[in-house]
Amino acid sequence: MRVLVLYAHPNPESFGAALHATVVEAVTAAGHEVDDCDLYAEGFDPLLSRAERVGYHDLATNTDPVAGYVARVQAAEALVLCFPVWNFGYPAILKGFFDRVFLPGISFKLVDGKVRPNLWNIRRLVAVTTYGGTRWRALLMGDPPRKAVCRVLRAVCHPTARPRYLAHYDMNRATPEGRAAFLARVEAQIRAL
Repeated sequence: MRVLVLYAHPNPESFGAALHATVVEAVTAAGHEVDDCDLYAEGFDPLLSRAERVGYHDLATNTDPVAGYVARVQAAEALVLCFPVWNFGYPAILKGFFDRVFLPGISFKLVDGKVRPNLWNIRRLVAVTTYGGTRWRALLMGDPPRKAVCRVLRAVCHPTARPRYLAHYDMNRATPEGRAAFLARVEAQIRAL
């Protein structure tokens, strides 16, 4: 299976970087083909320009500025997101990726004015993430990142794509043992893709 790993963290010495390395190693060890997309390392520009927004619904040209990324998404059979939760959302670079790459004709199509999923090539969807706060705090806030993955992204993927959401909460008080246990859990879950 071809797995697109979307990684969004600016610090190569972070726990997020350790999670990213674990994900890539586990995908490879499981015998899958990895397309490792490190958005910061690749210098992805998350800003949706005025011209891109004006041409958003023009299916003939809307992908031109991000054609390489569109091709990577369309070639993937699984999507693994690896990101920290910041302010109860995606990092801006990852949000910008979705804004610029998950376009009409790519992630969805309009049929009689209704949105229909179009990423039927994505049959597996996984998020690996960290929160500074507790799970309880995330629940009180409505846990927007979990909903964005498990509802919004899932809605544009193949109907059988059941999301896995692997989250390490309370990073502000995480212990080395807790981080190691989460890394082991992530490795086991990713190997089972």
